[in-house]
Amino acid sequence: MKKRKTEPWMSAADYGRTLSGLSLNLIVRDVARSVPFYTSVLELRLLYSDEDFAAFERDGVKLQLHADHAYSRMPWASLLREHGRRGLGAEVRILGIDPDAAQQRARDGGFTVAVPVRDWPHGWRDCLLEDPDGYTFAVGLPL
Repeated sequence: MKKRKTEPWMSAADYGRTLSGLSLNLIVRDVARSVPFYTSVLELRLLYSDEDFAAFERDGVKLQLHADHAYSRMPWASLLREHGRRGLGAEVRILGIDPDAAQQRARDGGFTVAVPVRDWPHGWRDCLLEDPDGYTFAVGLPL
């Protein structure tokens, strides 16, 4: 079900044709609540946002958010009403974001820093941040 009352920036079909390779689509409880995490903390470029959908880009990666209500016809839609964190078991890694600065932006914005910045044996200095729905992002730089 769509809640937007106006025409979107482009049709779903036109936007879909811009996607290639790997893109990420996250289903969130409230798009407007989530946008500041992606723009301010992760510094993704916001292409478009309304109450149903948001589209972002960074370094050639495309990320979309869809509101729960946009998936109301999916067979698993009732599970979206469950409380708790989402995305447990998936960690999105973004190389190229200064982890110290991102951690500070997250704290300043009231977002969760799940794992503070540290140097890891896998060769990254990173931190683990959570968006408002609990999706986790490891952001960092190579050591």
